[in-house]
Amino acid sequence: MVRAIIFDFDGLILETEEPTYQSWAEIFQSFGLSLPFSTWMANVGTTQGDFDPQRELERLVNGSLDWEQIETRRREIEDRLIEAQPTLPGASQYLHDARRLGYKVGIASNSPMEWVKKYMTRLSLMDCVDRFSTSDFVRHIKPDPEIYLNALQALEVSASEAIALEDSLIGVRAARRAGIFCVAVPNPLIRGATFDEANFHLQSLEEMPLESLLLRILPLKTQEAAS
Repeated sequence: MVRAIIFDFDGLILETEEPTYQSWAEIFQSFGLSLPFSTWMANVGTTQGDFDPQRELERLVNGSLDWEQIETRRREIEDRLIEAQPTLPGASQYLHDARRLGYKVGIASNSPMEWVKKYMTRLSLMDCVDRFSTSDFVRHIKPDPEIYLNALQALEVSASEAIALEDSLIGVRAARRAGIFCVAVPNPLIRGATFDEANFHLQSLEEMPLESLLLRILPLKTQEAAS
């Protein structure tokens, strides 16, 4: 039986990944440098990716930089771009439908609580969520399963009673390592990537309503539990 639905935030509810990349790309451009998207891809979905833009920029300019000033400018760019973003297609409806159908709703995000609540408040979605599990509450972020294990504990459900909705490869991996059935909904930056570890795939939350999704995946979930 499903009792809880756990949503990722960045890239699933709100597109923040692309504005973050664009903000760094503008910083690199201000030094006459380019930041290829292929290089940035190592960071999608995590704050602990293989690529460190600060270290890379210092390497390319061959010197130390005023990071306080640079980060202030980058944040201004990022905030401006994110503020212009609506919820991703279908996300608001899924959150409201989960609440209407009586499911417990959690957010499991690598971002800090302040970040998630700031934008959930702007989007008027705070009332849809019962519990938040963010980077503030764990020692290890995704792809480690700790954020999901913490979410399960906060929602007072077992892994078999939950479904996770994830937009990134590392998010899917974290949910599966926590023993949670996971639906992959690739964010716009990595659409077309292979999500082999996911149990089910949607191109967008607009592809089908939550009730239809549950009807499709419950037999698969039951089959997985029995295997």
